[in-house]
Amino acid sequence: MSGSGLDENPFGEPNWDNPFADPAIQQAQRLAGGAVVSLEDYNPFEEQAKPQLQINSTNTAAVVQPLSQNVPPPQTSSLGASAPSTSIQITSEELQRRQEELDRKAAELDRREQQLQGNVPQLNNWPPLPDNFCVKPCFYQDFEVEIPPEFQKLVKRLYYIWIFYTMTLLANVIGGLILMFHAGEIGTFFLAIFYTLLFSPASYVCWFRPAYKAFRNDSSFNFMVFFFIYFFQTLYSVVQAVGFQKMGYCGFITAISQFNGEAAGIIVGILLLNVAFCFTAVAVANVLMITKIHTIYRSTGASMAKAQAEFTTEFLRNQHVQEAASSAVNSAINSQFNNSRY
Repeated sequence: MSGSGLDENPFGEPNWDNPFADPAIQQAQRLAGGAVVSLEDYNPFEEQAKPQLQINSTNTAAVVQPLSQNVPPPQTSSLGASAPSTSIQITSEELQRRQEELDRKAAELDRREQQLQGNVPQLNNWPPLPDNFCVKPCFYQDFEVEIPPEFQKLVKRLYYIWIFYTMTLLANVIGGLILMFHAGEIGTFFLAIFYTLLFSPASYVCWFRPAYKAFRNDSSFNFMVFFFIYFFQTLYSVVQAVGFQKMGYCGFITAISQFNGEAAGIIVGILLLNVAFCFTAVAVANVLMITKIHTIYRSTGASMAKAQAEFTTEFLRNQHVQEAASSAVNSAINSQFNNSRY
């Protein structure tokens, strides 16, 4: 009899001596023979193809076939050994960098907390000048430390308006210089220099610092000082933008008057118009800022009576006022005592 299962007696006793003599098992072994991978080349981290059970309609025996006969070649041992070490090295460097950044932030927060508690003296840092400069900083300014978080962006915008206003005054000096060479107007140039030297520090001290202290200490009195001075600053910026002749400002009137039909006059007029537009931008920014700050101030429930009470309290707490009052009282008591003796 042949080796096929068709020549055997189906009604006879099955052959249990060799379980691998089943034709289905032998066929599965022949089909999967090319996909066998040796133990040395086996890579546990590589995704292996899973066998799939398929039923042949022409044969009752179940045949196990792999999904893919092509097994990808295993990676070399040198590459597999170097990749994990490189990954670990990059991760360690990243962790070290983050740890240093966290330590830096923690030290900065600790320093600021000590400054707020008064344990560390606050050194003046504005204006930012070199250490070996003959003039030292006059004010201490730190938005993140002294200003509440909800008002930091607003106070910084006000500070940027002051910077832009100072730059506009410098541009006005350049416009006055151009006007002096073009039309011989010396007065505009020297007035522009005088206004720059006067209004640049005065604007910082008179309206920015009160606003800074108002948001820092929630001071109604400083708010009132800011509103009073900043209102006139806004009106004066409108006058600067208009630019009446021989007032020292290169505004619209002064710029338009230079358009005399000549090429030089047109160029000078265009340059002066840029200065006029800068003054206009300052005026618009002032209007928007004073409106915004006034809305915030009114929403806190502040009033003129609160500002007056705060002014009285701060006035009486002032050390110089206390010393003057003490001297006056002592003088009055001494004079009264001397008069009573004689």
